[in-house]
Order: sequence, then C-alpha cells, then structure tokens
Amino acid sequence: MVLHNPNNWHWVDKNCVDWSKSYFSEKLVGISATSDDGQTSTSITKLASLTGDVDVNQRKGKVISLYDVKIVLDYAGTVETTPVTGTITIPEVAYDTDEDEYVFDISISEETKEKLPARALIRQKIVPELRKKLSAFGHDLIETHGKDIQHPVGENRSQFTSSNQTAAAAPKSAATSATETAKKSSTSAYNTTTLRLESAFNTTAAELYTTFLDPARVTAWTRSPPVKFSPSEGGEYALFGGNVSGKFVKLIENKSIEMLWRLKDWKPDHFADLNIEFDQGQGETKAIVTWKGVPVGQEDVTRQNFEEYYVKSIKLTFGFGAVL
Repeated sequence: MVLHNPNNWHWVDKNCVDWSKSYFSEKLVGISATSDDGQTSTSITKLASLTGDVDVNQRKGKVISLYDVKIVLDYAGTVETTPVTGTITIPEVAYDTDEDEYVFDISISEETKEKLPARALIRQKIVPELRKKLSAFGHDLIETHGKDIQHPVGENRSQFTSSNQTAAAAPKSAATSATETAKKSSTSAYNTTTLRLESAFNTTAAELYTTFLDPARVTAWTRSPPVKFSPSEGGEYALFGGNVSGKFVKLIENKSIEMLWRLKDWKPDHFADLNIEFDQGQGETKAIVTWKGVPVGQEDVTRQNFEEYYVKSIKLTFGFGAVL
C-alpha cells in the first residue's frame, strides 16, 4: 500500500473485505463433526457469501479495526444414509461482538424429520469451533493489515504518534499480562482509543488531590454519597449512583491518581485506565487527565461527562476557578 502520511497523523483507511473472504474461506471451510454414535456427520463446504464492511484505520499512530459483516456458510453431510445440505447464517460478526454473542441460524434444505439430527450436531460440535475462529478475526486482521498503513517508528518525527505506535507494539511482560488479566479489561470486547484533557484549577496540588479522594469532598461535588468509595490502592469506588465505577490502582500523594474507570453502559468488565496528574504552577494547578482503553465511539461522551460532572462540579462546589 502506497502511503504518504507525514508522522502518521492523518486518517488512513484500508478496505479488507476481499481479504476477509479469503480468510474465512481458509479458517471455516473444512470444519467438520461426527456424532458420538457415528450415524450423523456434517462439514462446512463453502463460504457462500460475506457482505458488509471490513476496514483497518490509522490516525495519530494508533491502528484500529472496524468491521460488521454477515456470513453465510454452506454445509453438507449425512444422517445415517440420508444426504443433508443447508446453510449456517451468522447475521453479525462485528468488531465489538463477544464470543458468546454470535448468533447462528441453521437451515436444512428440504427439511424432514429424518434430517434434524444434522442441525443438533452442528449446534453441539461445529458452532463452538466457529465461535473460536470468529473471535480470532479482529486480532488477525490487525496483525495482517496494521503494518502497511503507517510509517515505521524510526521514520516518525512526532513524539505523540510515535508513543502511540510504541505502546501498541511493545511486548508485554508476564507481570503486565497478569495485571491486565486481574483488571478484566476485556480488550477483545472493543476497539479502544486514548483520550487526554487538561483543566486548570485555582488551588494547590495538595488541595486538588484531596478533593478527588476525601469521601466528604467527593460527596459534595458529586451531589450524593458514593455507592462505594475506598480511597486506597486496590480500593473500589462507585459514583453518581453507580454510573461511574472502578478501582484505585496507584496513588502518589499530591502528584497523581491512577485508577480503573468505566461508565455503566460499557460492556461488563471493560475498564479504561485513567490517570490524573497534578501539575502545580504559579497560582494554579493543572489536572492532566489521560484515559487509555476508551471504546471507539465513546470519546465524546467520556470527555463531556468528565468535564461536566468532575471538572465543572469541583470548580463550582469549591470555588477552584471560573466555569466556561
């Protein structure tokens, strides 16, 4: 792919529908099963159709995949001596579909009572294999098509986009992997992105740090007692009636707060990593807020909620600055 995109800054879009057809033909065709009594057997014989969109995108050094397709598979087999053919339709294979959310509609050509064991066999033994193959698609798509839509790190002069590339490519240590497992961040559930915002408060770093962690102050600026609030490393919290929840990961007094953070309507167990740094200057303190792992499409609502219910509310409650 010919690429002219200085510092990997601009949006680059790559259509991968044709590749996806070949991918699913290779991965799904040939999956077969035989019943325990040996009387029924079925095998996927063909990718009959794949319709929809499959794209790999790059902007600001970050590669994401966006796809939503419908897949129809042909199968054939026998029940005792009776030939059976039909289709398996998967109405939606999307970038945000979990493994247990795929739907499989199994039809039998010229259906009769004698052919029904074929459908039961497909549901029992072939569908679980299909779920595994479909769940691997997003990872394989990025691995195959994510490299030629951005310039290598060595050719990138932008510190911001280079850091995004480096973070995405860096190998994870065993300790890091264990931590991520413990967080249950379910990164496979979403394509995610990084957000950053800064806000200045007319107070000291120590006062602002305390305002985010002192239960009495939190009750004041959230306008209601927290559902749960344990301001220590490993402690959990739930604010605004449970609409925001998470866990404190690392607290550096008057310097920074690192936490897991999620909105209630995100998929269960998916958390973003939220880090708030307090940078005290002359007469004011900047809160530098960074999220990693915000679901694509949730950027605006995440930023707006934080600005409205955290930043604006704290300023109004404690007089820490003008509200624009």
